[in-house]
Amino acid sequence: MGGSGKAVKVRMLFFGPLAESMGQREVEVALELGTTAEQLIERFDLAEYLESGLRVAIDGQIGASLDTPLADSSEVALLPPVSGG
Repeated sequence: MGGSGKAVKVRMLFFGPLAESMGQREVEVALELGTTAEQLIERFDLAEYLESGLRVAIDGQIGASLDTPLADSSEVALLPPVSGG
């Protein structure tokens, strides 16, 4: 990692089919200070899910800005599109 060298730890939570494809429901990730949720999603090759309706909640807030830097101990939940009838 470059930049300031400072790191933050965030928790990623996966739900539904995403949890199955990732093989786990939760993972803790160390990131460089200033990393955004969007960069985190790209790092895990999940950008295509965003295009198909994946919703992201940051610290419990659905629809939070994906280009805001994540804070230490942030929780990033990846919620699959809700299908219903």
